[in-house]
Amino acid sequence: MNAPVPDMVNEARAARAEWTRHAERGSARLLRFMARLSLRIGRRWSRPLLHLCIGYFFLFAPTVRRRSMLYLGRALGRPARAGDWYRLLLSFATTIHDRVFLLNDRWDEFRISVHGAALLAQQHSRGVLLLGAHVGSFEAIRAAGRQQPELRVAMAMYPDNARKMAAMLQAIAPHSDMDLIALGRADALLRIRDRLDAGALVGMLADRSVDQEAGHPVEFLGATAWLPLAPLRAAAVLRRPVIFMLGLHAGDNRYEVVFEPLADFTAMEAGQRDAEVRQALLRYARLLEKYCRLYPYNWFNFHDFWQKPASGGDVSE
Repeated sequence: MNAPVPDMVNEARAARAEWTRHAERGSARLLRFMARLSLRIGRRWSRPLLHLCIGYFFLFAPTVRRRSMLYLGRALGRPARAGDWYRLLLSFATTIHDRVFLLNDRWDEFRISVHGAALLAQQHSRGVLLLGAHVGSFEAIRAAGRQQPELRVAMAMYPDNARKMAAMLQAIAPHSDMDLIALGRADALLRIRDRLDAGALVGMLADRSVDQEAGHPVEFLGATAWLPLAPLRAAAVLRRPVIFMLGLHAGDNRYEVVFEPLADFTAMEAGQRDAEVRQALLRYARLLEKYCRLYPYNWFNFHDFWQKPASGGDVSE
């Protein structure tokens, strides 16, 4: 008897959302040990441990390696080499390691430059959505925000990521005051609105879809990618300004935090929401592409980013 024909739609959706189900390696106990050791001996002396940690992924993660090499080749404009893969892993591990120090208020160990701070200062009282990506370090952005005590920042995440982030914070910085909003819940948009109404900044990472979320095709690094419209649609529904944000690791203990205008839905005309959301998504893709080329070893998106969605096209309507 022949085996049943696979459900290709379900397979495609499962592959598209693979990142949401990828098990976290390690444990809270190991995180606590590494955090305590790093804080005790300092950033400089604990950094050599990073090479041991990433050795496994360098040698024994062929799927992640293949996907990352595809991205690196597009971002670098040349075939990626093993050294590029190792450098990407080291940058990823460095930002995680630095998170221990940043979340424990050891900001003096870093040199953080901020570009676009005036834009943020002008807009924050209106309640602003910050859209970033899995690029660099969000903690570097929060650390830069400490220079302006009046700024309050909340982070909106999908439930699995919010749970993992909360567990990570408990392990390495139990006294951290990060404000997390779990997306996908019925009250998520209301909670975001309440934070914005109070003059807070709400950050979201907008370069990944989740489950069966719709995606819109855009040209990104020379090929078609599908980016989610949901974050920008939320901003449009709430009629808020949107600022593009990244905290880029620039080598050693240096970070470059950038803020650029992305969209302003506060004066949006009736019937123009879909058009303005798509226009904003194109600008988001251009900005993300710009910084991926400038800082190619900062994009930690270890899945098949250019995979076609299950519907075979734009399913955003």
